[in-house]
Amino acid sequence: MVEKKIELRRTRSRRKKLTKLKGKLAKAKTNGDRDQVLKKIHRISPFWKEAVAAK
Repeated sequence: MVEKKIELRRTRSRRKKLTKLKGKLAKAKTNGDRDQVLKKIHRISPFWKEAVAAK
């Protein structure tokens, strides 16, 4: 049971971090800022892909 709680806490904190970083990514103005945020996102979630804008 303890392992499950640890796992849930880790998942929830990861989700909070990703939400915060996605907000920063949306507000990033320069390519340098954007790359820096993307590196942090990929460090937390390696398989994350940015959504493609609909046409």
